Amino acid sequence: MSAILSADDLNDFISPGVACIKPVETLPLQKPEENINPYEVTTEDKVPVQDHAPAQISLTDCLACSGCVTSAEAVLVSLQSNAEVLNTLNTYPSLGSQIDAKGQPLHGTSNGKIFVASVSPQVRASIAATYDISQRRAGWMIDQLLGGPSGLASGGVHRSGFSWIVDTNAMREACLVLGADEVSCFSPSFDNNEASSSGQPRKPILSSACPGWICYAEKTHPHVLPHLSRLKSPQALTGTLLKTILSQRFSIRPDQIWHLAVMPCFDKKLEASREELTDLHWRPSSPAQEPPASPTRDVDCVITARELLMLADSRGISFPSLPQEPLPASSTSPFPDTSLDAFLFPHRQPHPRKKRRRHNQDPSAGPSGGYLHHILQSQLALHPNSTLQTTRGRNADVVEYAIVTSSPSTHPNTLAFSKDQEATTTTNGVAAQAPDPSQNTILFRAARYYGSRNIANLVRKLKPPKPRRLPLAAKNPSSSSSAVPAASAGAMAGYAYVEVMACPGGCTNGGGQIKVDDVGPVAQGVGQKEWLGRVDEAYYSMSDDDDDDDDDCPGSCSSLEDHPELGQEQEEKDRDGKDDDSGPIVNGIDVRDVRQMLAHWSESTGIALEKLCFTTFREVKSEVGKADKGRAAAQQDRVVEQLAGKIGGGW
Repeated sequence: MSAILSADDLNDFISPGVACIKPVETLPLQKPEENINPYEVTTEDKVPVQDHAPAQISLTDCLACSGCVTSAEAVLVSLQSNAEVLNTLNTYPSLGSQIDAKGQPLHGTSNGKIFVASVSPQVRASIAATYDISQRRAGWMIDQLLGGPSGLASGGVHRSGFSWIVDTNAMREACLVLGADEVSCFSPSFDNNEASSSGQPRKPILSSACPGWICYAEKTHPHVLPHLSRLKSPQALTGTLLKTILSQRFSIRPDQIWHLAVMPCFDKKLEASREELTDLHWRPSSPAQEPPASPTRDVDCVITARELLMLADSRGISFPSLPQEPLPASSTSPFPDTSLDAFLFPHRQPHPRKKRRRHNQDPSAGPSGGYLHHILQSQLALHPNSTLQTTRGRNADVVEYAIVTSSPSTHPNTLAFSKDQEATTTTNGVAAQAPDPSQNTILFRAARYYGSRNIANLVRKLKPPKPRRLPLAAKNPSSSSSAVPAASAGAMAGYAYVEVMACPGGCTNGGGQIKVDDVGPVAQGVGQKEWLGRVDEAYYSMSDDDDDDDDDCPGSCSSLEDHPELGQEQEEKDRDGKDDDSGPIVNGIDVRDVRQMLAHWSESTGIALEKLCFTTFREVKSEVGKADKGRAAAQQDRVVEQLAGKIGGGW
């Protein structure tokens, strides 16, 4: 989806010859006139006589269509905008004032909502580049806008703000660990036909965190769907966590929790509209509870970095004037689960042993979450004597990786290494001299494809070859050219994982990010490529920000005096030996800590991790134009019959 998908620069012009497939169910039935669809833009001589109500096209309808319903993908956005955020805050009173640390049930709150938000690191990097500050300080400004006394809560009908603002890096760590597990489940003798029967994705597994890539695959290339990772994205996983835990702890309905996600990409609006990402797929079945009239989304609204600034302007708040410091203790509430509070908000934990910093990835991981990087580091940890070789493709957005070993390997799934291109070699993350390729065997192969053109090449490589239709081939099934395995991955059969992102350069270049033309004098004389370099620099500098800003936090962060119940519960866990030493650290992530969090989440909600963390994808079909094609085919058959009769061939 292009960057034009914004509430400020839309048009509702439907291109001629392209019909919207959304049925208009609320209008009275009209007598059809000459099979003319009154909601289809046609030529001037076929303009409908009667006036009809305008067709409303929501983001869900756009997601369900297999073609562009508007010129330049401009869709009428009725929800998921900065205006919708203000409307919701003005419509429903906040339940934040009734929240306590122990998660007591909230009574008499049928008309209120708990407002929660999640913010991606790419958005913080865009804000940081715009105001020439560190990413950490940019995050503090966003927190002040959403949950601080000088932010959204300073105005409006109910003076409502957001009770919790979660960094999506937290659930990104869970996605990385689960993604590595998904890849490592492949046995040495794994066959793609086994994946079809077991429900696992086929090799190579394709990342599924980019909704633009998912829309493209579902609408145009269904043959790649069996390869998609079943993992939810960090945005979706964060929404599921917040809705399940808060609804259970406060004994309220999931629709009383309103989740706002601030993301770098407009396509994240489409992801939030997916039916698969609603409470229908995870809520426990209980005969005592009647199902709601409609499913409740895990993410209710998505806005981008640009729309975040528009949100501040709409409420009359000067975003650059917001305090560049953490929220005061009076504006924060501990999460109603101490284990999850320690995982989601490690920077404000009062207990020194649970206080840790969460960092972004290093530049080698890329600006899109580091899925492939974490999987490679996990594979290197499994093979201590292996080396990582990197080969650049035809452009910077195509990179191939191979984990190789120079010693004779007994691994039954190794491949001979025969790369002619110059490769960068690392040994367990440290640069090393490339060994002799003739003596290498490949233990693991992966790749990275960013951008639409490169994705088109990837999809073409994944398309299985068509079987030959020769008569002799049908009579000789044993012939090598007679049949092609149904689970073939084409030219990518030797790869285990591919990280796919629709935006060239990755998620820091998302369509909703602040562009160089938006900042005016701040980036005078700076091109878009150089501006993107500044955003990337801010994204990768998160680790440096931690050391520089540590002195600013203690005066404002939570302490034992503010929430003594947290310290008491943590001390009890220490006495029980539940939080002794940290587990294995892979790519800077405590893997055991993440696994314990996931197990605790599943156990406390009574919902299996399969329902909480995984989703499904489906082929999107459209009936648009099929009737016309049928009539055209019938007419063509009549022409052929006439020609055949004229030449005496008969039919």
